[in-house]
Amino acid sequence: MLKLLRILLLGLAMVIVFLLGTLLCLARPRHPNNVYLLGRLFHLACPLVGLKVKIRGRENVKELDSGIFIANHQTNWDIITHPGVLSPRTVAIGKNSLFWIPLFGQLFWLSGNLLINRENRAKAANTIGKVVEKIRSRKMSIWMFPEGTRSKGKGLLPFKTGAFHIALQAQVPIVPVACSSYFGQVDLNRWDNGEVLIDIMPPIDASQYEPAQLRELLKVSRKQIADRIEHLDQEVRRPEPLTQSGAAS
Repeated sequence: MLKLLRILLLGLAMVIVFLLGTLLCLARPRHPNNVYLLGRLFHLACPLVGLKVKIRGRENVKELDSGIFIANHQTNWDIITHPGVLSPRTVAIGKNSLFWIPLFGQLFWLSGNLLINRENRAKAANTIGKVVEKIRSRKMSIWMFPEGTRSKGKGLLPFKTGAFHIALQAQVPIVPVACSSYFGQVDLNRWDNGEVLIDIMPPIDASQYEPAQLRELLKVSRKQIADRIEHLDQEVRRPEPLTQSGAAS
């Protein structure tokens, strides 16, 4: 019964967010603060699924004008847990196939997020060039999941290089963001699904790296996130297991 009620409430909340988001984006299409405002609305859904999300380290980016935020990507629930991290004038980069997801994909693009064709290297490189220009000219930040896909409980996956190419070309910091492991933690039949801890770590100065050192920057960034995830997993409070599992991931 609780699961059905939550599904109905989540559905209603999403409809409201899509309607408000569409009106906002039509009034000011692709404005750099649209994503920040919509992210705040999505993040409000965390209590609806029984998650207590604690975000720490905002002081590390308080004075940051532009940067590349990179975070670990675990489940579909990331769409409500992670937007609470977003700073104003921050947009995300996603694969172009997202556009064809009904409602979500069109709002994702209209709000100002960027789409990239990962299958075509020439087009991907061209998109990276445009992203670099936007960062420089509009003082924007970029949000990316460098794993490129959800890890689904498999641990931190290898990182792709796109975020680091952008950081090196735009000469802006990499901001590592680590989220505690919570794959399989959300059970819609359970009132309390425990805590999710998200730490925003101090920026890594990409200007200290030459283009030939891209892999080194990637390794340093990934290690910081991996180490922090391990620490967070030891700290986080887990929910009590149920006898009948209805976990959503």
